[in-house]
Amino acid sequence: MSVTTLIETAKRRAQEAEADRPPKSALPSPLARGIGIAVLVVATLYFLVPVLWLVIASTKNNHDLTNSFGFWFAEWNLAENYESLMSWTQGMFWHWVGNSIFYSLSAGVIGTLFAVMAGYAIAKFIFPGKKIAVGIIMAGLLLPVALLTVPLYLEFHTLGLVDTPWAIIIPSAVSPFGVFLGMVFAQDAVPTELLEAARIDGASEVRIFFTIVLRLLAPAMVTIFLFIFVATWNNFLLPLLMVSTPELKPVTLGLFGMISYFSPDKGAVMLGALLGVIPLIILFFSLQRFLRSGLAAGAVKG
Repeated sequence: MSVTTLIETAKRRAQEAEADRPPKSALPSPLARGIGIAVLVVATLYFLVPVLWLVIASTKNNHDLTNSFGFWFAEWNLAENYESLMSWTQGMFWHWVGNSIFYSLSAGVIGTLFAVMAGYAIAKFIFPGKKIAVGIIMAGLLLPVALLTVPLYLEFHTLGLVDTPWAIIIPSAVSPFGVFLGMVFAQDAVPTELLEAARIDGASEVRIFFTIVLRLLAPAMVTIFLFIFVATWNNFLLPLLMVSTPELKPVTLGLFGMISYFSPDKGAVMLGALLGVIPLIILFFSLQRFLRSGLAAGAVKG
């Protein structure tokens, strides 16, 4: 390739970049840009500083936690904290982490499927009581989860499901917020013309949903799945009432039992909290690109 060709290619790319750039009137002023950057820096520190403190605290013992600078290392006790964590939990810690993964994955998959099915039906079908169904879903968004915990316990106790995995999975999978998101996404992401064309071709509603709708709503499904997964992982009050067998406890309930002890090894608890959040970090980094597209899927009409 000659030098002239390279220069022409560079000029063409520069012209294309200039054409794609928004007009200067639409760009923020230097002051607004500086304020935006400052707000983003503060927000980043707000979320990262506690994680940094947790990483440092997980290497300290009880004495160093209260007598050393919180954001710097003291005597290295990481191995001792891990041994204390395994000893106090009688080797059940990783089993509890596995339980949390199982509960969150099960609730996430089941809840996402039902949320998308319900949201798609409300958005694209006309049926008696549709407005009432939407009203019930909106009312469910306003109800705090803690308010429903005791009634759920009484219901599951009557059904004989207390102290079973289903007592955590089923309530966690029922997500009015997930149904609402599925409804919002389905309104714009699933063209009515495409559904009508599939029906004319003889496709059943079940086939249309599983072969067409689910593909169009894939980014939205990732968003709903993450919301349900995180809510199930962080849920504490529901497992506290529903589960008493040590082998069925999630990691949140297990660590609560450790910190509520008379004289807990706080460094070991901090290490357990750090290890317990690693699966969430891995999940978010793995699905973040789908999460971004899912959040934006229902933001633009047309």
